[in-house]
Amino acid sequence: MSCSYRLFISTGEVSGDLQGSLLIPALLTEAQARGYDLEILALGGPKMAAAGAHLLGDTSKIGAIGPVNALPLIWPTLKLHRQVIRQLERTPPDLTLLIDYIGSNLRLGKRLKQIFHMPVVYYIAPPEWVWSQGLGVTQQVVELSDQMLAIFPQEATYYEEEGANICWVGHPLLDRLSRFPTRAQARQRLELDSQQPMIALVPASRQQELAYLLPVMLKAAHRIADQVPNVQFWVPLALPSYRSVLTQALQTAGLPVSLFPDSHTVMAAADVVITKSGTANLETALLNVPQVVIYRVGAISAWLYQYCFNFQTDYISPVNIVAGQAVVPELLQQEATPDQIAALACQLLRDEGVRHEMMAGYQAVRSRLGEPGVLQRAAQAILGVLAASKVF
Repeated sequence: MSCSYRLFISTGEVSGDLQGSLLIPALLTEAQARGYDLEILALGGPKMAAAGAHLLGDTSKIGAIGPVNALPLIWPTLKLHRQVIRQLERTPPDLTLLIDYIGSNLRLGKRLKQIFHMPVVYYIAPPEWVWSQGLGVTQQVVELSDQMLAIFPQEATYYEEEGANICWVGHPLLDRLSRFPTRAQARQRLELDSQQPMIALVPASRQQELAYLLPVMLKAAHRIADQVPNVQFWVPLALPSYRSVLTQALQTAGLPVSLFPDSHTVMAAADVVITKSGTANLETALLNVPQVVIYRVGAISAWLYQYCFNFQTDYISPVNIVAGQAVVPELLQQEATPDQIAALACQLLRDEGVRHEMMAGYQAVRSRLGEPGVLQRAAQAILGVLAASKVF
């Protein structure tokens, strides 16, 4: 006789939608193997819906960079949470799975646990092990979570020392490696000659990142074009809703630049990737493509991070954080100038020694991300918590 369970997944912004969409097929496969009928309800985006979740709300557009930009999103987020709770009261979940997105997920997770008295699993925990936000966030996460699943070994160590029930499953990108295109395949899709100089510009998964990062990337592209004959630039489309903004910006840029819907194709075809800090850094490293990492927030947010939140970290790129050293160059805030970006990109194009050193660093990063089978291990752990909660 099969058991019927209902799982609620809460994510935020584009990266959470991606991670949720990767995990859902593994959850459904593991449930089938255990003889479970599994219904998945979610706060997420179109990728999670396509993977088999029933969306209670779309969070793919509510991500913000910096506390100032987050302010206008507080009320819509709280309103969405109330709507979700009302829906879940009609169809109560047996387990809540939180994916990243600390501020929103911590509030919602506490409320759901209070109402439904069911277990909570945190997958891809808040990066307190990199930069603590203070305010007791770590302890709140530990107290809320019946089980935590870490994707980085340092993450597991940190939360274990803080008293969490946590296990390291590895990084989910490892399970996607086989689906990444080769350089030759990517260039064929983009109709690029094998010797054509090509640089990928990866500015955004959030709306505000387009405003802060795309203009400086395009200015850097102008400087690169002045130095590299016949160079081409490509920009991946993070969300369909960004198409009009990107199309208009690229049309007025006066550059040989094109838009393409698949980020992995664009990055795999590139000689150099100029990218914002985030998951794209690890994807670029796993594709063995040299990169320059940049990041900017508004001046007020930067001041608040520095003087109010005591934000301090050696590195911001996941590649450097995992390696514990500067594998890829990072240009933050006022350092992220067109001249600086262009100089580093041109160096990576021309200096074989610098490229080789970065590739060696990539191999060290790859060795620290675990082994494939990440999503299956995560699914087994999540459904294990669910099954244990139903033993009376």
